[in-house]
Amino acid sequence: MSETENGATPGRGERTAPAPPSPEQAEEWADWPGVRLPEAVTVRRDRLSIVWLIPLVALVIGAWLAYKTYAEQGPRVQIQFNSAAGLQAGKTKVKFKDVDVGEVTAIDVSPDLKSILVTAQLKYGSSAYLTTDTRFWVERPRVTASRVSGLETLLSGPYIAIDPVTEGKSARRFLGLEEPPLFTTSEAGKRFLLRSSTLGSLNIGSPVYYRQIQVGQVAGHQLETDGGAVNIEIFISSPYDRLVYTNTRFWNASGLDFSISTAGVTVDTQSLLSVLIGGISFDTPDTIDGERKAAAVGEVLALYPSREQAHAKTYAHKDRYLLYFKGSVSGLAVGAAVRLRGIAIGRVLDIQLIFNVDDYDFQIPVLVEVEPERIGVSGDPGRVEQATVVERLVANGLRGQLKSDNLLTGALYVDLDFHPSAPPERPARHGDYVVLPTVPAPLEALTTRATSVLEKLDRLPIEQLGRDLAQAAAGANALINSRELQGAVAEMQAALAAVRKSAERLDGELAPQLSEALRATSTTMQYAGDIVALNSPLYIKLERMLAEVGAAARSVRLMADYLERHPEALLKGKAGGR
Repeated sequence: MSETENGATPGRGERTAPAPPSPEQAEEWADWPGVRLPEAVTVRRDRLSIVWLIPLVALVIGAWLAYKTYAEQGPRVQIQFNSAAGLQAGKTKVKFKDVDVGEVTAIDVSPDLKSILVTAQLKYGSSAYLTTDTRFWVERPRVTASRVSGLETLLSGPYIAIDPVTEGKSARRFLGLEEPPLFTTSEAGKRFLLRSSTLGSLNIGSPVYYRQIQVGQVAGHQLETDGGAVNIEIFISSPYDRLVYTNTRFWNASGLDFSISTAGVTVDTQSLLSVLIGGISFDTPDTIDGERKAAAVGEVLALYPSREQAHAKTYAHKDRYLLYFKGSVSGLAVGAAVRLRGIAIGRVLDIQLIFNVDDYDFQIPVLVEVEPERIGVSGDPGRVEQATVVERLVANGLRGQLKSDNLLTGALYVDLDFHPSAPPERPARHGDYVVLPTVPAPLEALTTRATSVLEKLDRLPIEQLGRDLAQAAAGANALINSRELQGAVAEMQAALAAVRKSAERLDGELAPQLSEALRATSTTMQYAGDIVALNSPLYIKLERMLAEVGAAARSVRLMADYLERHPEALLKGKAGGR
């Protein structure tokens, strides 16, 4: 093996390329014909160059940055609104408590052209707050009767507000609210649902009062699917939410509560705000057991029309009866009271007018509802037979009657009371209802009596009586104007004048004599009083004389008793020793 030109010895197995000729050798060999020049041989190296590591590192770094950017990218949501007024893609922000949490990236029209689809990119970490209960709305200036909001957007422009909720299923599509909610989920308090027959003057934002202090607001209202009632959602702020119990009574405190009674005029209202936009008030009545259970979130409670109805006692047991009235029922309305001796025990449910084809007459059935639990029982309740109690009451004279409830309005109510003079009757049945007998109303009875009196007067011979009275008046007039009567009157006047003169003479002559006689009589009576006085001599003498007379009478009585026993003493005298 030969050495290389630079003196290095090639290793085993290596192929050594021949050294290229120098420039001088190349010129010399070029003049020699047949001499072959050496050729260059390309050798391939196995290891990579360090230059290629730079793009590889750059590629890895770029991939890592792309992954990091994708991993830290926030969720993308789509919100449906009715209008996109004031919203701009790339400018409008999504905020929570005035902190940017996202940005609107696109605004499109829905395929059905009925709404606007707003796409927003939220910040990283927002996925946990995007649930089915999360709410979005557009915050813009709003001025209503209950509040003013969004004034800060007059300069900055509208933005989309979010009310994040962690509970519920995850969601990415939402239906935006047209109005901002009054309360967010981050505010402390409880929501309750009130059920009412009508909404009245209540609206979103109407205040809720407790003892005339505002503790909440109406958050929303919705009609039930069957249209039978209205569900009103209210929010009570903490710590006032602990004042709501399962037996708490809510009532509509809107407007003015105006009433007139014997005590005067009463006007009740919660505040001027409740007069303008309506309001709700609540309180918890005191009970005998005193036990109160706190109402849970979403508890369904009743909303009463007024304070009186809210605090009125309610009873589960209700009986219905039918009453037929023959006279006019003008003034009787559905809801009128049913009273027993002046105490309300029920109300009127229905009033109808029915034509009876049998006797061609009209009937007015009135359906009433009575709450028997309003009536207490004295004694053993087991002795009362429920099946026959109504029959026995009717047998004792229980009747229904219409009476005036208000003289100003002419309102009537159904009065149940006992009328012993009423004809005996028994309760009948009409379908499922027991029919209670009735008696005419007091005014109707008075009208009937007046009609009877007029009929009797009509049967009198009024014309004959008139002629007789005319003749009697003519005779009296002739007598008064007769000369004899005038002469008698003149003589009577003369006699009265004479009597007057005699009285004047007696008053002048006899009055002094009578005065003197009265003075003498008074003196005599005074002297007689001195004589019969207790310490007078005459009284002492009379007392002694009476004592002696009494002793003599006793002696006579003793002698009479002795002679009755010994009559012979009249002849023989009194024997010795007797």
